[in-house]
Amino acid sequence: MADDHDHRHHDHGHGHHHHGHAHGHSHGHGHSHGHGHGGHGHDHTAGAGARALSIALCISSAVLIAELIGAWVFNSLALLSDAAHMFTDVAALAIALLALKVATKAPDDRRSFGYKRLEILAAAFNALMMFVASAYVGIEAIKRFVHPEAVETSGMIGIAAFALVANLAAMRVLMASRGESLAMKGAYLEVWADAIGSTGVIVGALLIHFTHLVWIDPLIAIGISLWILPRTWSLLSDTINVLLEGVPKGIDLADVRGALGEIEGVGDVHDLHIWSMSTSDLNATVHVGLGQDADHERVRRAVAATLADRFAIHHATVQVERDPCAGDSRPHG
Repeated sequence: MADDHDHRHHDHGHGHHHHGHAHGHSHGHGHSHGHGHGGHGHDHTAGAGARALSIALCISSAVLIAELIGAWVFNSLALLSDAAHMFTDVAALAIALLALKVATKAPDDRRSFGYKRLEILAAAFNALMMFVASAYVGIEAIKRFVHPEAVETSGMIGIAAFALVANLAAMRVLMASRGESLAMKGAYLEVWADAIGSTGVIVGALLIHFTHLVWIDPLIAIGISLWILPRTWSLLSDTINVLLEGVPKGIDLADVRGALGEIEGVGDVHDLHIWSMSTSDLNATVHVGLGQDADHERVRRAVAATLADRFAIHHATVQVERDPCAGDSRPHG
């Protein structure tokens, strides 16, 4: 059958017969598309998510500007460090919004995979900028320990309290949409984390006010920077893995290979590659050798269904072979 739509997965099946250097090809293509949402319902959900992200992005941008101004006016390194953290929040919201926008942009002849990698490039830039900001805050904090400087605690408390209220408002806006995608969940968690950072600045300002120990300000600044760095490193390593087309997190190549090998009619599995174009989609290509008397089309469909149902890989290219392909002398995935 040339085309088959079961609305679960999208796979391309290729049946190849190899004989020495002469290759006879029989191609069986099965296409099924895993959209999982009705058109209008999906558009409505995506639209609601985009609106929530846009509102939260405006709120967080206002907080970022307020904290930068407050850090300058009130001479607070803790506020500056929290502003750097807020920058990651703003960037995460912008990246999540970008992910929703580019997901609807169709591939073209120049970019056959579409524009999903824009999300990854933006995330990598965000991570690099955060390393720069954290290094700057760390250097300034060391200077403050050596040469303490007075800070205006009432101004710090006012700005941090505004930031806390704004973050709580952004959390409320994002709460209903946080389960729609990884990007939305990440944006919600970023806002939640920044609310904790704002609370830390308030506590630090109160301690300085009552104890007059000004070294608490750079200490809070370093604490916030150190809190950001592990998540920043995780973000950078994830983006590098995607750009290198590494195996996505949560996928074990040996498990996938073993599951495919258990399918009735499968003789061997080789040239298995799994990668992602962004943080959420999964793609795979695999060569499957047929066992004796196995039905080509049945095996192809079973392989595609296993990839979709067990591993959430909804876009797979499955090459089914009666005879070993010419590359069998080379190492295979």
